[in-house]
Amino acid sequence: MDGEPPFQPRFPWWNGDLQTLRDSFRPIDLPADRGHPLPFDVGNGDQLLGKWDAPLTGEPLGLVLLMHGLGGSSERGGLRRMGDTLQRSGFAVLRLNMRGAGSGRTLARGTYAANSNRDLLPVLRQARTLAAGRPLLGMGISLGGTKLLNALTSTSVERRTAGLDPQAPLLDGLVTISSPVDLESCSRQIERPRNRIYQHWLLKRLAAQTLADPFGVTATERQALEGPLPSIRAFDAAITAPRWSYASVDDYYRQASPLWRLQEARYRSQLPPTLLIHAEDDPWVPVEPTRTLEAIQDERFQVLLTAKGGHNGFHGRGGCWTDQLTARWFQRLLG
Repeated sequence: MDGEPPFQPRFPWWNGDLQTLRDSFRPIDLPADRGHPLPFDVGNGDQLLGKWDAPLTGEPLGLVLLMHGLGGSSERGGLRRMGDTLQRSGFAVLRLNMRGAGSGRTLARGTYAANSNRDLLPVLRQARTLAAGRPLLGMGISLGGTKLLNALTSTSVERRTAGLDPQAPLLDGLVTISSPVDLESCSRQIERPRNRIYQHWLLKRLAAQTLADPFGVTATERQALEGPLPSIRAFDAAITAPRWSYASVDDYYRQASPLWRLQEARYRSQLPPTLLIHAEDDPWVPVEPTRTLEAIQDERFQVLLTAKGGHNGFHGRGGCWTDQLTARWFQRLLG
């Protein structure tokens, strides 16, 4: 990217796996979490819980909605570190727990999906009010970016149902990091023998998150979750697809993958200025689907691929490169 130094991994995090696991090996040094809890109504008596953080000094340049990834929450270290960097750069931050995640677990029944528009669109409407006339920006880590891309390319009917003006911009800028745009290829990648430990870790988190539902799970769901489940695909077939009214896991992967919409100009025109960042050595999410978007990028839709960085790693000599890059990109976007 013009004017930006290329990413260089820092010793000893030389390869994609070490970059991915760095935050697990080295706890992140962060100040105490002083985020102000804010509930967001999403219908049927359910709420999602956000954590609002003020900029460290002065009036905010804008409000950034931060979205966690699969098995994550607003309390996860990587998301909090990104929020801290943005706060130090002059932004207010809203860290959102999706349905069933983190400290918002008790506020809504069920769990989230890669396409959570019926939850996320009402939150975007309320977040625009919270921004109080300042720019509203979005940043998604891993599956969090997928959810934002799906929301921003949603249909007019979906937007009207959520009380939104179909012609009004949902966000004024967007950055995604290590976000899957094709769920089928991502599912195949995580099922590779080399990723067995990763998949086992994710499945444990997803099963625990689902079984902790205070509204209960069905007997069929409990049987599947205590199976144990052999793969992420199996979890999505047993839990995600039926809960979100998809005909099958294949139907879910097809409809909830933003790639095909991003390849069409009429859907891309609904996006604000957007930056997609992805590492070629990402062990979880294959880079090839994102690479196909390079040919259609322009001033408003940019794709940045790096040789190294892992999955939401990007640990360089000066800290987390993508945290700093995101803050600078938003600052330049707002002039």
